[in-house]
Amino acid sequence: MSKKDYLKDISEIKNLMNKSSRFISLSGLSGVLAGIYALIGAAITYWLVDTYSYGTLLLDGWIFRTVMLVLILVALFSIASGVFLTTRKAKKNGEKIWDKSSRRLIYNFLIPLISGGLYILIILSQGKYGQTGGLMLIFYGLALINASKYSIGDIKYLGFIQIALGLIATLYPGYGFWLWVIGFGIMHIIYGTWMHFKYDVK
Repeated sequence: MSKKDYLKDISEIKNLMNKSSRFISLSGLSGVLAGIYALIGAAITYWLVDTYSYGTLLLDGWIFRTVMLVLILVALFSIASGVFLTTRKAKKNGEKIWDKSSRRLIYNFLIPLISGGLYILIILSQGKYGQTGGLMLIFYGLALINASKYSIGDIKYLGFIQIALGLIATLYPGYGFWLWVIGFGIMHIIYGTWMHFKYDVK
């Protein structure tokens, strides 16, 4: 066996191991749509707060409850789009959508995400909402990095960016909203577009 054939066999074995241990059917377009939903949600939030609350968001007002509803809808639309597009990609590639690798991916993604969500709810109940945007970015970034071990490794880079933006937002709370827009909106669109052309377009 030549050295070239040997290296080819090693590469094929490595690819098979990755496919068996990682869920690699994530769709880049789902990231693009998540970013678009985030930008729409941010625009609605900005308009509500600027028009009805004069730039101040009160925790006990209807504006705050509406903003929370907008965030929930953004998350639901993002999840629905992600599931649909990822399922379609998995079927196209002849891969299972629900197996050991996808379960590990979801499990490792949700641990930091749920922990962060509960922590944010706790501090909101205490009237401390100045760091909310930064904390959302940080815990989401941690979730991406944790999940990258069981999916496309490149998602960890998006996680690092989210954490960096979150830390900046905690240092400068007055810019938290705009950093949230950059992280969840613009970076998702850039990342999703890059992933789409790198992995989806053949």
